[in-house]
Amino acid sequence: MRQDRILLAHGSGGTMMRELIEDVFMAGFADDVLMRMDDAAALDFPGSRLAISTDTYVVNPLFFPGGDIGRLAVCGTVNDIATSGARPLYLSVGFILEEGMPIADLRRILVSMRDSAAEAGVRIVTGDTKVVEKGHGDGCYINTAGVGVLAEGVDLSGSHCRPGDIVLVSGTLGDHGIAVISTREGLSFSTDIESDAAPLAALIAAVLEAAPDVRCFRDPTRGGLASTLNELASASGVSITVEENAVPVRDQVRGASEMLGYDVFQVANEGKMVAVVPAGQAEAALASMRTAPYGEEAAIVGTVAEGPAGKVYVKTAFGATRIMDMLVGEQLPRIC
Repeated sequence: MRQDRILLAHGSGGTMMRELIEDVFMAGFADDVLMRMDDAAALDFPGSRLAISTDTYVVNPLFFPGGDIGRLAVCGTVNDIATSGARPLYLSVGFILEEGMPIADLRRILVSMRDSAAEAGVRIVTGDTKVVEKGHGDGCYINTAGVGVLAEGVDLSGSHCRPGDIVLVSGTLGDHGIAVISTREGLSFSTDIESDAAPLAALIAAVLEAAPDVRCFRDPTRGGLASTLNELASASGVSITVEENAVPVRDQVRGASEMLGYDVFQVANEGKMVAVVPAGQAEAALASMRTAPYGEEAAIVGTVAEGPAGKVYVKTAFGATRIMDMLVGEQLPRIC
């Protein structure tokens, strides 16, 4: 670690967060399953295989266009479980509530969680609540854990990408990050920008049926597409090249990102999925995404090559090639 104290940037999804995970958490726990660094841990269990994942949500503000902290918590954990190829079944929910939080806001969050869980086909089966003094909790933090069941033979991982594979995204990028930051900062745009928070287990199941040799899924949350692809390239020892013009981005999101000085490829998403598939199954995977809920704007965006290992490139609209770096430092704190 280059720092001796935790900084906001350690939660960014970029290089500093990766350093914290590898140098502190991985070194501290050193478990073989944990070391794979996938979004959900696939585990052998008597009579079946389970996928388990956990996450904590500290978004500010609690309510934003297209969602709130409750929908974010349910969808984010469901999606992490689904990236392993598992069918999400159960969630636990832990609340840290700040003294003085309006009960009406808490009820609104719970309704959102209930409805999102019903949409995703999961049950919230256990939970916990703690209250902290005013000024120490920023309203509400939520921790969730999820459990899903894995079919026999399913083994997806970010370390499975191979040269010649194709990279797909399930829809437009940057919606969530720009929706949250515009609400937080009181920005107004000519067109409303809404968070894309959504449960994607059905989409993933459809892709697995159409393209059974999928290498991996990954949801590009903090650090966006850039951090996700860099993680996959590093884990698999390959390079990835993205066609800039092929990546779907809403005009208003692109414009807002440029105005704010953000690289849209580094902006957080909460209802999008990246898939890496063998070239021969790419068109089938794309067709299945486009017919699944929340996948109508899916696109093939890139290819995997042998090397240089761990590098990600962008072919720009002008024909040049540049490096797609992971996010360094903190771009959008408290985004999820």
